[in-house]
Amino acid sequence: MPFDIEAVRAKAPAHKFYYFESVGSTMVEAARCVALDDPHGTVVLAEEQTAGIGRLGRTWISESSVGIYGSVLLRLQLPPAQLPIASLLVGLAVAEAIEKVSGLACDLRWPNDVLIREKKACGILTQLVDSCVIAGIGLNVSQKAFEAGLRTPATSLLLESGGIVYSRESLVLALVEALDLFCQTLDEQGTDAILRAFAARSSYVAGRRVRVEEGDLLGITAGLDEYGFLQLRTDAGALMRLSAGGIRPVNE
Repeated sequence: MPFDIEAVRAKAPAHKFYYFESVGSTMVEAARCVALDDPHGTVVLAEEQTAGIGRLGRTWISESSVGIYGSVLLRLQLPPAQLPIASLLVGLAVAEAIEKVSGLACDLRWPNDVLIREKKACGILTQLVDSCVIAGIGLNVSQKAFEAGLRTPATSLLLESGGIVYSRESLVLALVEALDLFCQTLDEQGTDAILRAFAARSSYVAGRRVRVEEGDLLGITAGLDEYGFLQLRTDAGALMRLSAGGIRPVNE
């Protein structure tokens, strides 16, 4: 079913929305919005992406009409050293939106994955453009199957709910509402509130044995530092900060 952008605009008048039937990448379009000085909370959505961007330059598969492919402008009061917290904030908002609309429980895997039953339902990519954070969000809603051999098995809300088709409009509205809430929390309570909220919703932040993708290190996660980076107690006993890359459970 085509996405009803006018219904979304009517119900979220405080946000500016751009909508494309097809686009290379919403991240690229959002960067243009930054150059136009569009406000905080501006959302760029596409029915499909022909060149979706994943982490580390990977391609994000963006099948038409079955997912939410969007980028949001976040003009946050964060010092450059704490910009990783923006990614955590967006993950919290995505999980909140999914759980509000579908009731499906989410897990947050540092730094940018939203999981349902250990399968990836959403990926997040944040970039800084002229002091504005662009948060790219790819949420699998109604996909019925995924290709084999992915680094993390993928899933959709439809698959995890036993065939229920959720309204993408309702999910976008819940997402912008949750983003507003967590941005307000950041403004009023500071970065510690976001760090605590992320840690509370993630089984990966502390006490999880993981493998670090880059460097092939093994260790036990030991919480987030004040900048939003994950700390790891390696098998050699060292405490190190992960400033980039991803983690995987050692049983994968």
